[in-house]
Amino acid sequence: MVFRDSTYSVLIVSPSEQFNRSTMALLPASTYWPVKCVESAGEARRFMIDMKYDLVLINAPLRDEFGSRLAADICAEGSSGVLLFVKNEVYDDIYAKVMEAGVMVIAKPTSGMMVSQTLRMMCSARERLRQMEQKQASVEEKINEIRIMNRAKWYLIENEGMKEEEAHHYIEKMAMNFRLSKTEASQNIIRKYDST
Repeated sequence: MVFRDSTYSVLIVSPSEQFNRSTMALLPASTYWPVKCVESAGEARRFMIDMKYDLVLINAPLRDEFGSRLAADICAEGSSGVLLFVKNEVYDDIYAKVMEAGVMVIAKPTSGMMVSQTLRMMCSARERLRQMEQKQASVEEKINEIRIMNRAKWYLIENEGMKEEEAHHYIEKMAMNFRLSKTEASQNIIRKYDST
C-alpha cells in the first residue's frame, strides 16, 4: 500500500445507480476523497463551478447529453483527468472525437481491474500536471516579482536621479536593512511614490 499526504477528488457523472455503486467500490477513501455523484451534464457543470475535481468519470449516455462534449469541455477548461465510459459499439467513433481533447475512453462492459488500472494511470498523469502547474505558478510569481522590482527601480530613477544599478542596489539594501523580501521593499517604494 502506498501512503500519500493527499487524496484525489472524484466526480462521477452517471444516471445509473448500478454503475455508481460498482465504481464507488473501486474508490477507496484513502486514495479517492471526496467522491460526488451526479446524474447529468448540467449538474456536473454546476458542481464544477464551486470545486475543481482531480478526476471526472462520465458514464455515457447522460440524461441531458451524450457526455462526450462535457468530457472535452472539462479537459479544455482545466487540469482534471476525464474518463468517459461508452458502449463498445461506439467506442472507436467517440475515441476519435475526444482523444485530442485529452479524454480517456473505456468501452463498456469492462472489468473492475481495467477501471482500477486506468484510474491509477490518471492519478499519475494528474501528479505530473500538478507539478507542471506548480512550476508555472513559480515562473509567473518570479515574473511578477521582476515587474514589481522594475517598477520600483523606475520610480527611483525618475524621482531620485539614480542609475538603474544604483536603484537595484538601493532596493537590495533596503530589503536587507528592514528584513524584507525584495518584492516587499519594492512595493514600499511604489506605495511611497504612488501616494505623492
